[in-house]
Amino acid sequence: MPTQKFPPMSKNFPSFDCDAHVAEPARIWELAKENLSKDELDSLKQAMWLDSETSQLSVNGVVGAGIRSNEGAGAAGAMNLISVAGPGMKHPIQRALNVRNLRKETALTKEQSAYVDHMGAYEPKARIKDMNTQGIDQVMIIPSDIDTYPWIQDGRGAAALCKAYNDWAWDYCQEDPERIFFAALLPLQDTRLAVRELYRVADMGCRVGLVRPIDAMGNYPLQPKFDPLWRAMQETGVVYGMHPFPALGSLKPPGYTEQHSASELINKTVVSAGIPHGFLTNVQNFQSEASLWVVSALFSGLFERFPKLNAAVFEASSTWLSFVLDECDKYYKLYRNERTMRPLKQLPSDTFFEHCVTGFEGDEAPPSRMPDYYEDILVWSSDVYHHDGDDVWRAMETMEGANLSEERQSKFLGGNARRAYNIPEPKTFIRDRQTEIERPDWWPTQEEIDYAMTPEAGISPYAKALNESKVSASKSRASSPPQRAAKMVAGGAE
Repeated sequence: MPTQKFPPMSKNFPSFDCDAHVAEPARIWELAKENLSKDELDSLKQAMWLDSETSQLSVNGVVGAGIRSNEGAGAAGAMNLISVAGPGMKHPIQRALNVRNLRKETALTKEQSAYVDHMGAYEPKARIKDMNTQGIDQVMIIPSDIDTYPWIQDGRGAAALCKAYNDWAWDYCQEDPERIFFAALLPLQDTRLAVRELYRVADMGCRVGLVRPIDAMGNYPLQPKFDPLWRAMQETGVVYGMHPFPALGSLKPPGYTEQHSASELINKTVVSAGIPHGFLTNVQNFQSEASLWVVSALFSGLFERFPKLNAAVFEASSTWLSFVLDECDKYYKLYRNERTMRPLKQLPSDTFFEHCVTGFEGDEAPPSRMPDYYEDILVWSSDVYHHDGDDVWRAMETMEGANLSEERQSKFLGGNARRAYNIPEPKTFIRDRQTEIERPDWWPTQEEIDYAMTPEAGISPYAKALNESKVSASKSRASSPPQRAAKMVAGGAE
């Protein structure tokens, strides 16, 4: 069997992954039948229900909505992008397997697809094993289908769904409560029910409540109707987890056109302009939603009205933050005499440094080059098991490339997150990297990986044939006699 090898590395501190993912399994709905009341279960069935016989998810009665997967069963010719980034599944490996899937004769079999559909996304025992290889000592798990929950129209149904997910997530964490923690879903559709769920999960030991920067109906969390929730977060100490949910709007109620989130507008631009790549939708929409929230929260005085409220900005990278905060300070100094809202007690950047932390991913180098600025606000996110995820060793490579001290690596990769969440260090932690992983015979060779990383490898046979046909036709026209070419332009062949 081939062996995937990695250079030796070691660390002298425990890591904390502040934003990793689970892929919601069918067990959530199975547990709901046992744990919810009859009224809650009825509301859940109308709001967001997984049919056990057909494995179809329905949301607001729309069948086939949301994200579903085969939970480790695999699918021929495909990889599950929300559970693929397990141990050693570096981006070049994923690229090589994606290139295979472009051709029917080399595409992954169902069994091969199942091998890279990592069960740690669904089951805690498998996750602990993966964490040990990835160097992840503690983790905050976040759901994957966070694009769907905000669109649940009925508040009672949303509350039932959040309760069902949170119960399953808590159960998942019990495999090792010192290492695995969960961020709770909250039903923002009904503030009263959101407050009730917040107190319930706080009693379960939950440290983070997830809130979208703008809800599905265009409401920013600055509106007075949400104030009871922020007061409850102050009282419980639960951190406001601001996670961008770049909703595409597919479940938006008919006729609703009043307001769009930043990511919706970006997605609309990509479609209407025919932009042929996914950079804007895969990167810019997360950053746009997060930066809008940061500016809105700081200028509205949210943290001055709720001085014990603390927040974490998830999955939006962090390099943009220094520019945004600097602009906020300059704008406030320039226009504060014209401000119609209550004056701020301090500069927006000072408020952010006092109340917030911001997530960064392991291949994001700029924050490590500005350690004085990010000293106490930077927290590491693996984004595992999503396709762009990676392990702590990758983050350490980036930091060492920026000559970051071990003391600061310790803060950025664990210490700042534990302080923000009020979570103690684990009694033991992973010190040394696992340098070898045995792989099946079909695992990509280095030669295949090198080829897969070339631009031409990503062209499907159909696209290649179409392009060659266009080139051939262009050459044919170029070599045609001028008179014949003119007739073809005018009205077709002779």
